[in-house]
Amino acid sequence: MRRDELDELHFISPVDNVASVLQHGILCHNHAARVTHRSVAMPEIQERRKKVKIPGGDWLHEYANLYINARNKMLFKLKAQIGDERLCVLRITTDVLDLPDVVIADCNASSDHVRFSASPDGLRHIDSSEIFARYWTHPDNPFEEMRHGSVMCAEVLVPHRVDPRYIIGAYVSCEQALGVVRESAPGLEVSINRNLFFR
Repeated sequence: MRRDELDELHFISPVDNVASVLQHGILCHNHAARVTHRSVAMPEIQERRKKVKIPGGDWLHEYANLYINARNKMLFKLKAQIGDERLCVLRITTDVLDLPDVVIADCNASSDHVRFSASPDGLRHIDSSEIFARYWTHPDNPFEEMRHGSVMCAEVLVPHRVDPRYIIGAYVSCEQALGVVRESAPGLEVSINRNLFFR
């Protein structure tokens, strides 16, 4: 992937947390535990992630994680779990790619086959046609489906916290979510993007 192919990064959040995120920033897992918020973290996934150490860096739970494309397996699971009307995708400027010690994971960061690379050079290990594919499903090949699903969850890992100034807007799935986010974050640019939420 070339950098000019990437317009923004994404962070999936419950709509209830938007005001807090705009105040505190996007926090790593360990820091978020100290702030009152609604968690949608899946225990089995977090158990796996807490055992991952970034080569030459810190533990994975010390990084705030952004997605290159939020239209992925995680958003699909969360939509099924709590409903897309209770979720939003925050839009993050790609300026974060140039922050110190940012790491790019070429698939889900807790995958057994992940490659971690320094940002922004690590983008060259991302295949834009795969990460921006409409679906990761491969009905005749379950192994390819698993691999592609993981690739579509490629992450940008920012040490500790993404400052609120890097948040440039939000996407929601419907009018209901639009109203909630606009009320809690009146200065934030919010728009409905049904396709992003598999509608």
